[in-house]
Amino acid sequence: MGKRFEVTSGDQLRCKGWRQEALLRLLENVLSVGEDPENLVVYAALGKAARDWPSHDAIVHALRTMTEEYTLVVQSGKPIGLLRTHDKAPLVIMANCNMVGQWAKADVFYELEKKGLICWGGLTAGDWQYIGSQGVIQGTYEIFCRIAERYFNNDLRGRFILTAGLGGMGGAQPLAGFMANAATLVIEVDPERIARRLSIGYLQKQAATLDEALTIIREACAARQPISVGLQGNAADVYPALLDKGVVPDIVTDQTSAHDLLYGYIPSGFDLDKAKALRQSDPDALMQASLQSIKRHVTAMLAFQEKGAVVFDNGNLIRTQAFNTGVKQAFDIPIFTEAFLRPLFCRAIGPFRWVALSNDPADIEAIDDFILTRFPDNRIVTNWIGLARKYVPFEGLPARIAWLGHGERTELALAVNQMVADGTLKAPVAFTRDHLDAGAMAHPNIMTEKMRDGSDAIADWPLINAMVNCASQADLVAIHSGGGGYSGYMTSAGVTVVADGSAAARERLALAMTNDTSLGVMRYADAGYPEALDEAVKKGLHYIRL
Repeated sequence: MGKRFEVTSGDQLRCKGWRQEALLRLLENVLSVGEDPENLVVYAALGKAARDWPSHDAIVHALRTMTEEYTLVVQSGKPIGLLRTHDKAPLVIMANCNMVGQWAKADVFYELEKKGLICWGGLTAGDWQYIGSQGVIQGTYEIFCRIAERYFNNDLRGRFILTAGLGGMGGAQPLAGFMANAATLVIEVDPERIARRLSIGYLQKQAATLDEALTIIREACAARQPISVGLQGNAADVYPALLDKGVVPDIVTDQTSAHDLLYGYIPSGFDLDKAKALRQSDPDALMQASLQSIKRHVTAMLAFQEKGAVVFDNGNLIRTQAFNTGVKQAFDIPIFTEAFLRPLFCRAIGPFRWVALSNDPADIEAIDDFILTRFPDNRIVTNWIGLARKYVPFEGLPARIAWLGHGERTELALAVNQMVADGTLKAPVAFTRDHLDAGAMAHPNIMTEKMRDGSDAIADWPLINAMVNCASQADLVAIHSGGGGYSGYMTSAGVTVVADGSAAARERLALAMTNDTSLGVMRYADAGYPEALDEAVKKGLHYIRL
């Protein structure tokens, strides 16, 4: 089955056009960088690229044989059929893990998943937009930079970051911390994940004991040198142990799979084999053990906060799980979006990304050069490009991510389309973004927590976003739900548009990139954020203010 995880290179088409070929290569790519590709899992225990292998193979067949006059419909990772539309319609529309409100609960999801009726698409797994841990690195790096700016005079040298989790998302943390000049200790229960992060350069060292790890961290902080250290253990044990030793890191967070009590989070006192066995024999007992472990885990995080550490939730629902287990102060820990990134989202500045379908790193380098020339005053982007070139290895298809906003995304996409047309780039480029973007997610415990107007739980925005992107001729549009325990914590939308050098692509890119970010600004303007209202005026958006 290994050959199924390879990504095609070059300009040879297996499909009837580059739009279809691009989506096929993106599907191959998420499996090539996935955590468990033989089971179609891309990240986060159950974030799948397709529901099962027959569904995967049918999707591949459809992409290889369909013309642009058809749209492929995918329901929770299973292809349903081809509909006759027109050559300006999306090639693929999909919906993953959307459940009716009253039934949007973890136990119902697990029951449906076992019956083969549904699968969780995560954010960028099920719609083939994941680009490996690098897709998370910049977001994590930006969080650390905003914390440095607010609390540490814009300098994390000599500062200690404590976190946990080295999976598909969490694996970005040690490299992001290193790039932000901090000393970072990451706790991980799975030794294979530590080994993987060491092998690709995301993690620098592994410590055999907590005392050894602390020695390395202390020496690095004293020398004001960045370092990243992995330690095998359980955060629910190690965090309290640090408190017992009187050690208070400067920054504390966590990115274990706390959203998934059954397949993701490993409770204290369990190794991987014990958790796997209990998952089959007594899943309820395993979930209860996970909740009790999370209770200890978050209680320790709160204690660090009381002692002066900057503590934040990194979006894995750990506070929600702890609150449901009786930790009433769990939400004293802020979420990273509301605490550090919301001013950027108000201007639709967020995690934009592009993928070189040629599989040639030189194409990304050429786009990097253009960005550095065209946006020299964008400090966030120019700083990031320099760091990414030096420290971030490509996984799968060469790709880049940068926090660009309204207007900038459109300008870059159109320039790249021209670079494809004139032969500067060897093959087309796919543009996409994270679902955690200005107008694309409703998640009251992550993206939309503590909205200015109280609109935290309103899910209209990502649904509108998907419809707008369909109307704007995007190549792939997706609506996902899920989150904590794969229940109804979140609704989000994803979009992919292919720059193939054609006039038709120019039209698609201009409409989709512009309308996607316009809606993001309008979403925050509607909630009353001054930054968004200012952006709408400056950029001449047709926002209707009542």
